[in-house]
Amino acid sequence: MTVPCDNTGVSLPAKACRELDEAGFTLIPGPVPSHNLARLAASYDEALSNAVADDIKVGSSTTRVRDFVNRGPEFDALYLHPPVLMACHRILNQNFRLSTMHARTLRPGMPAQNLHVDYERDPQGWTMVGFIFMVDDFTENNGATRFIPGSHLCANAEAYPGEVACGQAGTMIVFNGSVWHGHTANRTSHPRRSMQGAYIRRDAGSGEDLRVRMLPETLSRLSPLAKCVLAI
Repeated sequence: MTVPCDNTGVSLPAKACRELDEAGFTLIPGPVPSHNLARLAASYDEALSNAVADDIKVGSSTTRVRDFVNRGPEFDALYLHPPVLMACHRILNQNFRLSTMHARTLRPGMPAQNLHVDYERDPQGWTMVGFIFMVDDFTENNGATRFIPGSHLCANAEAYPGEVACGQAGTMIVFNGSVWHGHTANRTSHPRRSMQGAYIRRDAGSGEDLRVRMLPETLSRLSPLAKCVLAI
């Protein structure tokens, strides 16, 4: 099936395809050049400082700020990264759209998160593809995400050992929304920052309508590909 949003001419490496199919997740280089990572991190912090209370959710271990489609052009490349769109094409195998993109900061000293899946498979197949962009390094000590490889294919997921997805800032995790995962404990005195996004079937319901929140300055800069991914 041809997905209209897949017009990038980019293919996923064979290794990434195999890991997505078998393990349910893969690590790939992100779209932000290394020399721009400090600027993106500064924009991240500025966006969090300027967010209104209604856009901030303080959970038991993380602080989340929603709608980064509207928080500056420096974040556009994340949800338009061609390998991620190809992963959506491969996993969802039908027309898709971005459902959400938010900042998520794991606070210092927080314990590990319970393993969970974001969306279960249904009779039509897989239902969600997610990405996690590492604003900071993900390490064994600061709460890197733990995945259970292959758990999207089996029932008793928690019986299997996990794999912690460590990487340098700028790395991107792409994962099937049905794979079991959760952040590990942040045993450091520093927050661990990430950007996260989720893609769903184009006709599926979503908890947030990005189109309703679309700012004029955002709409004016969107490329045809961005409008397709956002279902505008």
